[in-house]
Parts: sequence; C-alpha cells; structure tokens
Amino acid sequence: MLSKSIVAGLALAGAAFLPVTATAADKPVGITFDMAEVTVKHNGKDVVIKRDQDNSATVIDAFAKTSRPCPPFCIQPITLAPGVETLGEAEMIDYLVKADSDDSILIIDSRTPDWVKRGTIPGAKNIPWTTLSTAKGADPLSIGEILTEEFNAEEFDGLWKFGNAKTLVLFCNGMWCGQSPTNIKALLDFGYPAHKIKWYRGGMQNWSNLGLTTVK
Repeated sequence: MLSKSIVAGLALAGAAFLPVTATAADKPVGITFDMAEVTVKHNGKDVVIKRDQDNSATVIDAFAKTSRPCPPFCIQPITLAPGVETLGEAEMIDYLVKADSDDSILIIDSRTPDWVKRGTIPGAKNIPWTTLSTAKGADPLSIGEILTEEFNAEEFDGLWKFGNAKTLVLFCNGMWCGQSPTNIKALLDFGYPAHKIKWYRGGMQNWSNLGLTTVK
C-alpha cells in the first residue's frame, strides 16, 4: 500500500501535465445597461466616449492618492448651493451629448491648463478657475468678457441679464477639488441663475475611476 506522501507526490506530478486553461476573454464594459458608448465633438473632431474594455484595468496614478491635505483639498458637499444641480456620470454624459448639438449648453473644465494637459473629458472647454476669481487676480473686465463672450450673458446699464445665458456644466478634479465650486459660487454672486449651473462633483477622479475616455 502506498504511503500518503507518495500518493501526494504522484498527484502533484500528474498536475504538472494537466492542460493549462486559457483565461477568459474580457467581458464587455458598457456605460449603462442600455448604452455602450456615445460620440461627441471635441475641438471639431468626433470622439467616442466609452469605458476601458480591459477587465483588469486599474485607476491611473494621478488619481490613486487617497489622502490629499485638507485644507485645501477638502471633501465637497453633495449640494453645493441651492438650485445648483449635482450630476453623476450618466447625467454628465447626457449633457455632453446635448451640448454636441445645442450651443446653449457649455461644458467647462475649471482646472488649470497643467492639469488639463494630462487629460480632460471630451467635449469640455477649459476655462481655468483663476480667470473667474478676483482673489486670484482676475480683472473684473476680463471676467465680464467671459460672461458675455463665453456664457452669453448681457450687460445692460451696469446690470447683468441672464435670460439668454448658457447652461453651464462645470467640473474639476473630483469631490476633493475646490476649483469648480469656487467658480460656481462666484457666478452665483454675479447673479447667474442657479438653475443654469450644473456641477459634476465626481470630476476627473470618478471619470477616470470608471475607465471613461479622456482626451489631451
């Protein structure tokens, strides 16, 4: 009768000659149950927004850090201001699609250009938060130009009119980023209607975590 150690050894030896099972192919990664991808314009060119199809993909290094110092990188609330709608990724994508054919909607990356160069959301226009912040040295005249030329607001007899102003969808680096919140609060101070301001709180952190397409 063979000893237990010999039986175990024979079993291991036999295992060495078993065929290697191929790893399963990556399964499709949709955006939602009924949406695999969408196409939007970025700088005049079609860009397909979809999720990374590699099932083993992990978050990029730029957004892997969990503990940025607070202040200034403090967690933002879900509701930034009364009347300002907070968006998730599905709603953000809906606005990107709408903005593709509706010039009354403007998607704004509020980050500074050095961050934008690393990647941004397709369809977004970079208007750095510093250009709307007097605390950061922005000239009121240049802010006025952004309000009229970019946002379609009107200045009349020293007062601002926002009847034809665009719906703005702002984002920055994520739920710990204060750049787009600072801009939103500044716009509200100017009298910009809260219902015409949308905020994608998750920003680039959540966008990247979900493997969604970015452009440089």
